[in-house]
Amino acid sequence: MPTTYQVLVNHEDQYALYPAARELPDGWTPTGFSGTEDECAAHVDAHWTDMRPRSVRTAATAPAATGEGV
Repeated sequence: MPTTYQVLVNHEDQYALYPAARELPDGWTPTGFSGTEDECAAHVDAHWTDMRPRSVRTAATAPAATGEGV
């Protein structure tokens, strides 16, 4: 019988495939999607469009310091 996987996400919006029968690792939350490994990988490919962690994306879009008042 094939293993059922679930798609997990962490606080940095990073995704992972994880066997559904196993206890969730700390820091990871289920997205609600489960299926075969290939189905879960396709789901991640469709939804994880920016591989950068959330903290890096946020820093990259923050206004640059102008150096004024320094």
